[in-house]
Amino acid sequence: MRRSLVILAPLLLPAALVAQPSKSQPPTAVSLQFVRFADRYGGRLVAAFDSIPAARYSYRPTPSQQTIGYIAQHLENANYALCEQLGDAKHPRTSKDSLADTIKAKWPKDTLVARLDASLRFCDAALERLGPIESPATVNSLLNFETDLAEHYSQLSVYMRLLGLVPPSALPPKPRTFVDLPVATLSAYVGVYEIVPGFELVVTLSNDALSIQSRPGGSVVRLWPESAVNFYVKEVDSQVTFTRDARGSVTGLVFEQFGRKRPAAKIR
Repeated sequence: MRRSLVILAPLLLPAALVAQPSKSQPPTAVSLQFVRFADRYGGRLVAAFDSIPAARYSYRPTPSQQTIGYIAQHLENANYALCEQLGDAKHPRTSKDSLADTIKAKWPKDTLVARLDASLRFCDAALERLGPIESPATVNSLLNFETDLAEHYSQLSVYMRLLGLVPPSALPPKPRTFVDLPVATLSAYVGVYEIVPGFELVVTLSNDALSIQSRPGGSVVRLWPESAVNFYVKEVDSQVTFTRDARGSVTGLVFEQFGRKRPAAKIR
């Protein structure tokens, strides 16, 4: 995520958080772009709220603006309302959900962050079940949901700047330590990894270095090893972890970015 986010945008993987109903279809290349966008801003929002001190959740720049706590509870409600429009799944309401927004805005920070994250997981599952996007109504709901995430992240970023805090998208990648691995180790990871049918990650070896590219349409990005199985990208804060079976054969990889872990199985 950072200034070079566009380089890795096509690498983001779809959510795999709940079992899909038998009638659901796998995501398409188009629906994956909505998944990518939701991951980006959903992850940034959770990271932003988590990094703001609990004592500042009552902060608002002017009396007419929303407090940080109010924004958190509003996003939770909006996520459920908008993502319920994407399918048949409904979020079960409790007595707490019917409380006034001004009351929920004063809940403890940990409660607000956990509930916001849960609402985003609900939306992850709804996006996972989308399949082909053919309905104008579905497109409208998707755009409303993802525009809402982006708008409130922009709002929260301004609040953080006014408080002297740095928004997650402006933070530099965390420090990494490069480990030199033999070519024999690197070559075992070369192959094609399937996220969903029609969307793959291709790992190649050239000049004693691994690179990864999403297909279709992704840029080639170098993977830098920091252990025998963990690799990172210099341009953004992301990580690829290769997985092996009991016999030592490479079975897949897990891509981590925006606080989300996405698996892909090695198919050849």
